[in-house]
Amino acid sequence: MKILFLNAYFYPENTAFGHLEQDIINGLVHAGHEVCVVCPIPSRGISAEEAKKYRDNKHEDFTHIHVHRYWAPAEGSNPVVKAFRYLWCNFRGNQIARKYTDVDAVFAVSTPPTQGLFAGKVAGQLRARMVYSVQDLFPDSLVTSGLVRKHSLTFKLGEWISKKTFKRCTSIIALNDTVKKNLISEGVEEKKITVIGNWVDPETVRPIPRKMNLLFDDYHIDRDQFIVVYAGNFGASQGAKIILKAAEQLKDEHSIHFAVFGGGAEFEEARRMVRNHQLSNVSIFPLVPEYRVAEAYSMGDIALITCKKGVSKTAMPSKTWNIMACNTPIIASFDTDSELAQIFEESGAGICVEPESVEALASAIEDAYHERKSIKRQNKPSNSRKYVIEHASKDNSVKKYIECIENRVTE
Repeated sequence: MKILFLNAYFYPENTAFGHLEQDIINGLVHAGHEVCVVCPIPSRGISAEEAKKYRDNKHEDFTHIHVHRYWAPAEGSNPVVKAFRYLWCNFRGNQIARKYTDVDAVFAVSTPPTQGLFAGKVAGQLRARMVYSVQDLFPDSLVTSGLVRKHSLTFKLGEWISKKTFKRCTSIIALNDTVKKNLISEGVEEKKITVIGNWVDPETVRPIPRKMNLLFDDYHIDRDQFIVVYAGNFGASQGAKIILKAAEQLKDEHSIHFAVFGGGAEFEEARRMVRNHQLSNVSIFPLVPEYRVAEAYSMGDIALITCKKGVSKTAMPSKTWNIMACNTPIIASFDTDSELAQIFEESGAGICVEPESVEALASAIEDAYHERKSIKRQNKPSNSRKYVIEHASKDNSVKKYIECIENRVTE
């Protein structure tokens, strides 16, 4: 079986779904399938020198994997430039994809939001099945992020794109039951939908003792402080600047220190915020490479997750599993009636506090600090990692993806 992946981002770019997609590709190859990837030359989060290597070598062949890269403008924070990049990637990517033959399935992810529409068109032209992984619901995610208003022209255009995309799909993989319910309410046939959550490899993401964690040395962070860690994008849906506002409220608590590893459209603004407000209790750096994620989350006495109010109806923060695999307690500025809150209740992994409330987040951090002062750091909750192994392990989840793709192709 030959599966064609149409991507707006691909390795070595660091994206929320990128490492999961690598697992799917490796799983497909291990199962005896051939994978072709059409994607832009990388530009996100890599050096100009590294990007040049890919510009000079647009074709890469591995065992049963072929990657075809093409030029695209670098992604910036300007929404017009970003929209142009999306459309260019759709146009150029699909121009290349149509030249492939004997394709059994086309695979695409819901980021960027136009990706599914054009992937569906390519699938039709190649007479292939279309498998679509829905990581967030567009255009509802734009509303919860505060980027557009419901019933606006942009929203209506987004609705049209989504309906066209879902109609062209043979199979839709929903991130969780909430996303599935929303898809059905939008008129998507239930038989098209399979729920497969994101995952983590517990063999590679595991707790690292503080004294052995080299990130403290590499970034000159005091091991004796109470560390609040955040690793993730600063963008419209994350609302992560609330972390810096909470840090400002807690800057008189000299033993509480924030270690922030960020990226995304609003990251440079976040760095300026740290400088301008003289937040000496915040160390802020670019995202760490994927292989150091365990070190980043193991640094924390607690780890933070942030999202705007209402985001739980359209998405689920995949970093949750990485943090839980490290047995680091979580404070989430996230909808308190969400599936995430339910997971915390079942696993004891953390708590959700009112989203977009600086006071609620700062208070929860302060409470955790005072509780941890009398508890040895090694006594992190063991149920978190156990829950991940039982519910979100790599092997089980990747197997479900492969079975879903295989079943849809052979129907």
